Amino acid sequence: MSFLADAQAVMTGATARLTVHYGRDRVFAGGDLPQPERLKIPTRHGRVRCEVYSDPARTVPAPVHVHLHGGAFLMRYPRMDDFWCRYLVAEAGVTVVNVDYDVAPRRRYPVAQEQAHDVLAWVQQNGDWDRTRLTVSGFSAGGNLAASACLQAADLGTPLPRLQLLGVPSLDVSTVDKPAAAGAMISPAVIDLVRKTYFRDVERRTEPYASPLLAATLAGQPPAFVVTASRDRLRAEAVAYVARLEAAGVPVEHLDLPGRDHYFLDGPAEDAGRAMATMAAAVANA
Repeated sequence: MSFLADAQAVMTGATARLTVHYGRDRVFAGGDLPQPERLKIPTRHGRVRCEVYSDPARTVPAPVHVHLHGGAFLMRYPRMDDFWCRYLVAEAGVTVVNVDYDVAPRRRYPVAQEQAHDVLAWVQQNGDWDRTRLTVSGFSAGGNLAASACLQAADLGTPLPRLQLLGVPSLDVSTVDKPAAAGAMISPAVIDLVRKTYFRDVERRTEPYASPLLAATLAGQPPAFVVTASRDRLRAEAVAYVARLEAAGVPVEHLDLPGRDHYFLDGPAEDAGRAMATMAAAVANA
């Protein structure tokens, strides 16, 4: 649970740990599944490594779910959400494509956003899963990428997923002031770090693919399930996104977790289990 601190260490030249341990004790289902298979998917910015989680006992093609991990656009470690991918396979009955997109400082906006869209589009046309039933999720920075991929799909005419599940998403990278409760996990310094590294071009931070909340219209977007945490510094922009989706006539559900911060599945196992079950049910229903 230290990837943001590690990201800061990387950018200041210090030595950061190479692994993220968040989620190891959140494997409530799917722990007995085999290790994911490796897959490289072509995008506008080269081939992107993905890890594919599936149930080997399944005899018919499963619906497919694309997931985009968090990490402040700085940490490249999809296994941080291994617990979530396994849970979805076991509880929602899907095959999960977990995307290892490029991050700063090696890459800048809009590389990861365009990779996210291109992976989504490729998955809809390739693979031995059920390509007619596709959903997408993203946590934190990954929530930004998932929302951006859906906006791009609408603009480019590629098929839209049946659901976009956004967990504590970053949806407005242009706004400097993001008030939060004292001791919030995401500090203003981290917000500043993200803006100065991945979103380095000031003029592009207001583009809708960078800041989905600022899109001219959200009409025609896929149904959404948005998870917020009451103490999270990013909560206000996610709540505003829910309101804009509703105003545009997009079906949206909003799950707000009281007392939780940006690590929204941290805390008591019972609370995390209920939240994960609710999210997985939304994916299964879609």
